[in-house]
Amino acid sequence: MRVVIAEDQVLLRAGLGRLFADGGHDVVASLGDADALPAAVSTTNPDLVVVDIRMPPTFTDEGARAARELKQLHPKLGVLVLSQHIETTHTIDLIPLAGFGYLLKDRVLEVDDFLSAAERVARGGSALDPHVVATLLSGRRSDDPLAALTDRERTVLQLMAEGLTNTGIAKRLHLSERTIEAHVRHVLGKLNMPESEDDHRRVLAVLAHMSATQP
Repeated sequence: MRVVIAEDQVLLRAGLGRLFADGGHDVVASLGDADALPAAVSTTNPDLVVVDIRMPPTFTDEGARAARELKQLHPKLGVLVLSQHIETTHTIDLIPLAGFGYLLKDRVLEVDDFLSAAERVARGGSALDPHVVATLLSGRRSDDPLAALTDRERTVLQLMAEGLTNTGIAKRLHLSERTIEAHVRHVLGKLNMPESEDDHRRVLAVLAHMSATQP
């Protein structure tokens, strides 16, 4: 996997570079700001871009805007946004897109899980931090169909949104795959979404619904 890193904190940028290198991946560019990111992507042709949501010079939404621009120019490019705090305002429209992830920075410490999420995004999958998903779920309107979900179904939905397969959800919840398959069917039915054998499309559909129901 070819990776471009855009992170203004020198130590974190170096740490991410070492983490990917140790994982057998090739860091083709490492940047301290978002301005040079589009050119770096064009010249290095990476599979994944990892970008901090807050970058110089204003440290507000430079990274989020760069992520949006990259997904518009390179729809198949995997983009993984990192943030110190949950900020869905500037990323809510990116969440339903293929090959997009949003993790809090402390997830980097969980090396195996972080690399797995990064690889999934590079392959066109999804990876959302559980806290980000919880924020999306808590912001639903009173008329949102999500309100019809049971607690277990809401948990399954959250894990689906994180990018886990039925097998992954079953392992996380210590339940059988058949039980999880039933919960998924119920979730999709209550959200009025057609069932699909494509797990990725399923997750994107759920995320699209979640983003559309924000106030």
